[in-house]
Amino acid sequence: MNTIYVVGIGPGQYEKMTIEAAEVLRKSDVIVGYTVYVDLVKEHFPGKQFLTTPMRKEAERCRMAFEEAMKGQTVAMICSGDAGVYGMSGLMYEIGTEYPQVELKLVGGLTAATSGALVLGAPLIHDFAVISLSDLLTPWEKIEKRLSLAAEADFVICLYNPSSKKRKDYLQRACDLVLVHRSPETVCGYVRNIGRDGEEGHVLSLKELRDTQVDMFTTVWIGNSQTKKIGGKMVTPRGYRAEGERQ
Repeated sequence: MNTIYVVGIGPGQYEKMTIEAAEVLRKSDVIVGYTVYVDLVKEHFPGKQFLTTPMRKEAERCRMAFEEAMKGQTVAMICSGDAGVYGMSGLMYEIGTEYPQVELKLVGGLTAATSGALVLGAPLIHDFAVISLSDLLTPWEKIEKRLSLAAEADFVICLYNPSSKKRKDYLQRACDLVLVHRSPETVCGYVRNIGRDGEEGHVLSLKELRDTQVDMFTTVWIGNSQTKKIGGKMVTPRGYRAEGERQ
């Protein structure tokens, strides 16, 4: 049976890729991916055939991978972060029903929620929710409901795709929804270009975050009611009980 590896390459730097992911890419004949992600790995895997498609051509990219596998090639479909978190693995399984002769094997990677959290400190030590603000595939009304309920439940909230040229005010709108349930002084943070050149992280209040301009290469963390700033870092305690009361 022919095989396609669906590989999470992590945030960008080769050093942050898992050993398993690197080994799979070394043994692959063809590496398929979004143009930006292929550019991140190209120099580390010379001699490979690289196939790319631009953004919003995901289905075409998947079929491209399956067609190469049908030729007997060992194929790797790469995604940033983890292939199973806003990645390509779901669509690969769906389109894979058209190619029963091809087996899929998944290789995990560091997703932005966890790799960016390391830059900010320790924001995800308690329960958290990950929500994408992109309404390309999800109606904004559903995103609003998820934001409101996560805020009401006092989850730490990690926001993917917080802004773009067409969605400049989406982070502001998200903060307004959260502010219904959270203090304006809630500790928040954002990281731009996680694991890539120009990486920068900032810790700030929710009211400051509301008026901050970010881009599509930024991930945002909104703390819960217990999150605090310690030594310039964003830290969420492990629980709600006082230290001496914990079981």
